Amino acid sequence: MSADEKSARLSFLATEYALYTAARSRCDNEAAWGHLERAHIVAQVLFWAHIGSHWEMLQFAWHVRDWREVAGQIARLMLAPVGNGLGRLPIGNSGRARISAFSPMPIPDDLRSEIARFSEAGRS
Repeated sequence: MSADEKSARLSFLATEYALYTAARSRCDNEAAWGHLERAHIVAQVLFWAHIGSHWEMLQFAWHVRDWREVAGQIARLMLAPVGNGLGRLPIGNSGRARISAFSPMPIPDDLRSEIARFSEAGRS
């Protein structure tokens, strides 16, 4: 991955985390989870960003007292390094405990466009 593509992904993640923080501050848990899921999809291919996405999910799950999600995020924090190290990531997976950690999922259309833009940034 080029430095430009990585930079574009990290910029997108910063925006998505800011939107998550705003949703969390207004107690809109559904929107907050949505932003964390979007961040996870984009972060998956970057080792530390991927770990960070699960860390954010763990903290939020703790905040909302969703113990199943807490347990799932702890497991994912252990699995993510293995998946990244082996290059075996379920692309499009939202990162939530209610979804199998091994199941690929369709990438939402707007994120698919963003990911194409990241790749384009890497080629310019």
